[in-house]
Amino acid sequence: MKFQKILTQTAFLAMLTGVSFEAAAQQREETEKPATIDSFVIVRDYRPLLADAVKIRRSPDMANKREYMPKLSYGNIPDKKLDINTGLSELKIMETPFIRARDNYSNYIKGGVGNLGTIMGEAYFAVEDYEDIRFGGFVKHLNQKGALDDQRFSRQEVGVFGRRVFPQLTVDGQLGYNRLGTNFYGNPLNAQGTNINPARESQVFNDLYLTGEMVSNFDPADEDALSYSLKADAYTYSDRYDVRENSFALSGYLNKRVRTFNIGANVSVDLNNVDGALNAAGFPGVNNSVASANPYISFKGANYTIQLGANLVSEFGNESSFNVFPKAEIDFSLVPEYFYIFGGITGGVERGSYRDFTRQNQFLGPNVQIQNMIERMHAYGGIKGNAGATFGWKAKAFYRQLENMPFFVNNPTTPFQFNMVYDGNGDEAVKHIGVEGEINIRVSEAVNLGGRLNIDNYTMVLQQEAWHTPNMRLTANARFNISEKLYIDAEALFHGATKARTFEYTATSADPASYNSSMPIIQSIPSFLDLSAGAEYKATKQLGIFVKANNILNNEYQRYLYYPRLGFNVIGGLNFSF
Repeated sequence: MKFQKILTQTAFLAMLTGVSFEAAAQQREETEKPATIDSFVIVRDYRPLLADAVKIRRSPDMANKREYMPKLSYGNIPDKKLDINTGLSELKIMETPFIRARDNYSNYIKGGVGNLGTIMGEAYFAVEDYEDIRFGGFVKHLNQKGALDDQRFSRQEVGVFGRRVFPQLTVDGQLGYNRLGTNFYGNPLNAQGTNINPARESQVFNDLYLTGEMVSNFDPADEDALSYSLKADAYTYSDRYDVRENSFALSGYLNKRVRTFNIGANVSVDLNNVDGALNAAGFPGVNNSVASANPYISFKGANYTIQLGANLVSEFGNESSFNVFPKAEIDFSLVPEYFYIFGGITGGVERGSYRDFTRQNQFLGPNVQIQNMIERMHAYGGIKGNAGATFGWKAKAFYRQLENMPFFVNNPTTPFQFNMVYDGNGDEAVKHIGVEGEINIRVSEAVNLGGRLNIDNYTMVLQQEAWHTPNMRLTANARFNISEKLYIDAEALFHGATKARTFEYTATSADPASYNSSMPIIQSIPSFLDLSAGAEYKATKQLGIFVKANNILNNEYQRYLYYPRLGFNVIGGLNFSF
């Protein structure tokens, strides 16, 4: 009986052991099956890119190129597994909590008022509901009035834009209209203290433009990719003196990449004519069109990049010429990812543009002379580097030889208006030596600082001075994220002293602006410092309050002779996103 009891217990234990082994095997078999994910959804913060509305440049810089982008490797990340054999327990599957997506706003309306009769308004609209299509429009208005008689400024902008992304290429474009209105409020006096400019006539610039680009998409999987781009720009620009500039430019590039080796070319043709202006020979009507080609070959290694090529430039229209300029660049990493040296030599032709000149100085008079500037040589070199993502810097020195370098000078008979003069010719060029420095510092996620310094020296040929051109410029900016709702920005601009050419005006009953043309006077324009600051507070998710102060030092400085700038002014208002 005792033996039978022992036998029964042994059989029972054996049965439990077998069941345990079978359950363990089944559990092991189930756990070794690969896990699958049927679908997933990525939720990310949306950041509207307002700058897309103004990104498109009139024409591409010939120095811009698509660099070879090597495959990235992350060999410095250790592959270590956490090895803990105790305290393991079965994981319990929990239901994913509901996540509310953040409110994304593609549109905004902004309005404000301030002293000096300031009224401003902006609106931006974009449709971004589609993955590969984006389109929208914008409108802006700003007007101000200074303390001087007829010291007024008015600016309006309106435009539409769109972008379409295809599998192999991207197409985008923009159509817009800009208007700038001001007055010739300059107040030159003659020897008797009489104002030479009693009329203070108005000036209005109208700019209608169209631009479009087709560019290939980058494919990181294709080491031998063929990249290309085609861009078209057109505009018509006019003022109240019946000066009209019509321009059409077509440009593009083609680049073939074979691992670390690139070969390609940038080409462009720029057709331009200006009615109501004078050409280089002094006759009415300007046709200063330019065509160029930049074939190149480049090599990119682990720590260096070398590009060799040439700029072939042809000028045609009122004058015809053909020039060949060298183009060579090198970028070498002394300490990979931290310290680089770079240098190069190049040259080219910069087309003279009435639109570009008036954007710098709105007080140009009628019958100005338009010429192209030739950069015979531009040699440069420098160093740059960074310390992670928080500190970056760059320093560069350069030497340039320039022909037909443009300068603004006061018109002798109407000194409240400006003419264009040029210096440097085929026999002797203007020498331009300069130093540039740039720094960007990210102190923390809440503080970002930046600055740029330019020091220039000019050796003139025909002109006595580099008129209205400073030897030193310094810009600095700072941004402080005080909290998630409060942001503060600050900017500073220092502009060195400049020289202007004028004459001594004698008072006569027949002509209050009569002058002695044989005795020009060099007048100094003092240096200035312009400080501005602004703040924005997000009262709600959609409503914000902003305020900005300009020219805080209330220094009514002159950028151009007889034209003081606006003094201290403040503007504040609301912006609403939807």
